[in-house]
Amino acid sequence: MRWVVSVKGVLIVRGAVLLCLNDRGEWELPGGQLEDGERPRETVVRELAEETALHVRAGRLLLADTFEVVPGRTVLIVAYECASDGDLAVTVSEEHQALRWTPLDELDAIALPEIYRRAVRAV
Repeated sequence: MRWVVSVKGVLIVRGAVLLCLNDRGEWELPGGQLEDGERPRETVVRELAEETALHVRAGRLLLADTFEVVPGRTVLIVAYECASDGDLAVTVSEEHQALRWTPLDELDAIALPEIYRRAVRAV
């Protein structure tokens, strides 16, 4: 069996985590597909730059687990803790409808898949 691998970043700053609104109306962690010849840590750095305009460092591995994104489509989610020393102004890419710094105590009130909640809690 072959899996699509989606590498996600958990970036928490001042008690808020950066989330992206996808085309299904769900919030998700920023990140994307592992490309040929790329290491997962490289993927998360590249994807966060593409999707948010942030330059981050990939830290520790938080989780690796399967997730059924939509019925019949399962992907392997790999999530890393991320950090940034630079400017935290974000720019939304065409891949998402919005970006949001979400206070950690508000995560239960939004449409956020449980696998991403687990990644945030692992930080």
